[in-house]
Parts: sequence; structure tokens; C-alpha cells
Amino acid sequence: MSTRHLSSLVARLAVGTACVIASASCGSEMLRTGRSPVYLVVESVAGLDATGGSVSFVQSDVRDDTGSVVNDNVKLTVRAELKNPTVPGTGINAVTLTRYHVDYRRTDGRNTPGVDVPYSFDGGMSVTVQADSTAEVAFEIVRHQAKLEPPLKNLDGLNSTGERLISGIGFLSTIAEITLYGHDGNGNEVSAHAQVDVHFGDFASK
Repeated sequence: MSTRHLSSLVARLAVGTACVIASASCGSEMLRTGRSPVYLVVESVAGLDATGGSVSFVQSDVRDDTGSVVNDNVKLTVRAELKNPTVPGTGINAVTLTRYHVDYRRTDGRNTPGVDVPYSFDGGMSVTVQADSTAEVAFEIVRHQAKLEPPLKNLDGLNSTGERLISGIGFLSTIAEITLYGHDGNGNEVSAHAQVDVHFGDFASK
């Protein structure tokens, strides 16, 4: 083998070794996520209206009829599915949800937080979903403080003197992207994603 060919072979082996090391490092988190024998499925997402009833979207009033600012909630039905359905589930296959993350986006591509859409946020939870079972979890999809900041504050129909106007200056439609995070009984990380429409406005009737 010529010196030229030998140098080329050594170079290729060095590059290949570097790629394997980089892949192992970058993919370690993906491998950890994939180790769990269970995965999460969000079966349904429902907004909660003023009476606690379920609706397929969230109509978020930036200020209610009494002039108060209140948060908006959603309810998710989550199922933990076994990857191998022939193996009976045990307590160690249960998934404990520990937190959630919410991002807002608009379909027109204008997605600057605090300008075009509300800021993203994280929240904690502690809900356990048994293997091959479902659980319901409710949490905030719009926080109080979001309605006191742009762009939601710009929709408020309350003028500078505190007088109630008929309505705000417009409406804002977004898609809230929800990510649930948790772990199984062995500590393997598990996550799931869901989306729901959130329509903002000053919907006061008086």
C-alpha cells in the first residue's frame, strides 16, 4: 500500500471515529428519552369555560365583566402506553408528570414574545399516570400576569380613567403548544406534546 493511500485511510478512520464520539455525546439524551418502556399519548385537550365546562378551545377574556383579571385553564387527558403490549405493566412503568411548558405562536409568523404573543412559561405538576391507564390534569394555559403585559394588555377595554368601554381594540388568535415532562419509575424521561387554540379579546358583555 502506498504512503498516499495509507494516509488517506488513516484520515478516514480518524474522521469516522470523531463522528462516532460526537454522535454518542449528542445522542445520549435521545437515548435516555427512548429507554422508557412506556410513552405518553395526549388523548384530548379541553379549555374550561366560566362554569367549569369543557370546550374545544380557550376563549381568554383579558378582563372579565367585573373588571378583574383571571387566569385561564385547560384540562388534558393523558394515557401511558406500554411499548410492548404483551408485557404486563407494573408500578415501575407508571409515569409521573413533573412540569409543563407553554409556547404561543401565530399562524401569520409574527411570534415575538411580549410583542406579538404572550411570553412562554413553565409550570410544575405532580400527577402519576399508571401504565395502560389514563389520568386528567388541569393547569394554567394563560397566567394572570400575561394579561397585564403586551400584547394582551393592548386588548383591554378599560380606559386610563378606569371607565369600562364596550370592548377592547381587537382580538388575537394563537395556538398554544404544550409540552409535558415526566419520568417513569426507573427515572427514564418521558414527554408528550399537545396544542390548543387560544383566542384573546375583551369579551365583556357590559
